[in-house]
Amino acid sequence: MQPVRKAVFPVAGLGTRFLPATKSIPKEMLTVVDRPVIQYVVDEAIEAGIEHLIFVTGRNKGVIEDYFDVQVELANTLAERGKVEQLTLLEQLQPKPGTTSFTRQQSPLGLGHAVWCARELVGDEPFAVLLPDMIMQSTKGCLSSMIDLYRKTGGNVISVERCAPLETQKYGIVAKGRNVGEGFEITDMVEKPEPAKAPSNFSISGRYILQPDIFDVLVEQEKGAGGEVQLTDAMRRLVRRLPFHAFPFEGRTFDCGSKEGFVEANMAFALWRSDIRGNVFNNLAHYMETIEPPKKANAA
Repeated sequence: MQPVRKAVFPVAGLGTRFLPATKSIPKEMLTVVDRPVIQYVVDEAIEAGIEHLIFVTGRNKGVIEDYFDVQVELANTLAERGKVEQLTLLEQLQPKPGTTSFTRQQSPLGLGHAVWCARELVGDEPFAVLLPDMIMQSTKGCLSSMIDLYRKTGGNVISVERCAPLETQKYGIVAKGRNVGEGFEITDMVEKPEPAKAPSNFSISGRYILQPDIFDVLVEQEKGAGGEVQLTDAMRRLVRRLPFHAFPFEGRTFDCGSKEGFVEANMAFALWRSDIRGNVFNNLAHYMETIEPPKKANAA
């Protein structure tokens, strides 16, 4: 069984739901407390033992590449001013030389196409995919737990969470087979099914361990839901000949691609931080006591 050494981060999305903020700033660089969203996802990958970070970018995403580069002027200024704590933090977050790669997705053709764009950098070995919109909060990272399951099962592993049964049309949904270790076999999957046609309410939650066979399927995959090349559709074609297992993630997941999820993530991670938890909690409690409820519109 080959180890999972590489991770793909699809960061080419336009972030239209966050306009005007994302007019000049990639959505992945919006900050949750004091770190960009993409940093949380990269931290999760590194914790899981990932050695090579592969970013699939698009136009106007150069700031992401700059963020993961050394900022010589900033480092020198911090050193001159004796800002040892900040300088040490930046050094800890800095990827090692030669461990990051960047490739372009010239057209927004969907997640499946973005993953396919990384094929030459991934090569012929298993790899992880982490959606940068989804940041996860748990004592042990989701990808680390998925790799533990992968060592038992091999094949492909996908993180899942239960969604409301009436909201299956918002997600990729998997069909549950027999239990295996901390997960279960996947017997089928479908992208955004209507509730009456959904095989379960286990939704795909943004973390994948995939075999390189997926690239042979993606190269000929037709467009699916939303007029895009869907990764779920390609995986479904592989379920019949390769093992797929699900890891039910039991922490908290925040969809930072939505305004509500982004605000929730900021509150949750602020309250998780021992250095600012007290002040944030007290100020939030005071705000909730003093806020006035919205006024009802006058009846016509």
